[in-house]
Amino acid sequence: MLTKKLQELKNLFAQMERALIAYSGGIDSTLVAKIAFDVLGDRALAITAVSPSLLPEDLEDARIQARSIGILHEEVETQEMDNHNYTSNPVNRCYFCKSELHDTLKPLAIQRGYPYVVDGVNADDLKDYRPGIQAAKERGARSPLAEVGVTKLEVRQLAQELGLPWWDKPAQPCLSSRFPYGEEITVLKLQRVGRSEKYLRQLGLKNLRVRSQGDTARIELPAEEIKEFILSADLPKIVAMFQEFGFVYVTLDLEGYRSGKLNQVLIL
Repeated sequence: MLTKKLQELKNLFAQMERALIAYSGGIDSTLVAKIAFDVLGDRALAITAVSPSLLPEDLEDARIQARSIGILHEEVETQEMDNHNYTSNPVNRCYFCKSELHDTLKPLAIQRGYPYVVDGVNADDLKDYRPGIQAAKERGARSPLAEVGVTKLEVRQLAQELGLPWWDKPAQPCLSSRFPYGEEITVLKLQRVGRSEKYLRQLGLKNLRVRSQGDTARIELPAEEIKEFILSADLPKIVAMFQEFGFVYVTLDLEGYRSGKLNQVLIL
C-alpha cells in the first residue's frame, strides 16, 4: 500500500512539471519537498514563511533539512501579525494565517513560473478542525498527501523509508496555537512561549506544549511522563525560568499532552 501511494505521489509531481512547496520544516512538508525534489530536481522550490509564530530553531531545522534533501530553498516574510483578524485569535484564526501565506506564495509562484503551490496537508488533517485548509483551497493550493490519502502515520513511515532522519520529529504547529481562542496574540507572548518550550526541550523533553492563558503557563507532557517529571525535575528552577520569560504562574496539565487540545471548547 505504501509503495503504491509513493508512486502515486511521484506521478502527481511528474504531471505538475514544476512546483513550489509551502515548506515549514515539519515532517509533512519535508516529505513533500523530498518527493518533489526526487521527481523534479531544480524544478521544485521550497519556500518557508518567516514570522514571529515560527520558532527560530524550527526555521534553522527547515534550512538544514532542505540542504540535506538538496532542494532549492528560500524564505519569505509574512505579515499575519498586522491583521487584527489574526491577532484577535478567533476560532478561525488559521484561516487568516493561511490566507496571508498563500496570498504571498501564489503571486511569487506565478512570477517564477511555477503552475502549482503545494502544501503538506495530509489525509488525517482533513478530519480535524483546520480552517486554514479552506483558505489554501480558495487560492488554488494543492495537497498531494491528502489527494493520495496518506495519513500522518504513513507520512512518518514513508519518511523513514526514504531515509529522512527526521521521520519521528514531533509535530510543531505555529506558536499561535498555544493560546485559547479569544486571547489576543502579540509578539511578546509568542516569544515567551517559544523561549519556554525551548528551555524544556533543553532539559531533554521532546513531546510537549506550553499553553499560555493570560499570565499563566500550562505545561503539557505525555501522560506517561508526568510522574517522572514531577519526581526528577527541578520544579522551582523551572518556575523561576518561566517567570524570567514573562509568566507569573506555572502549572502542569494533569491530563497530559494532546494535540489540538484547545479545540475541545468548540465541541463542549
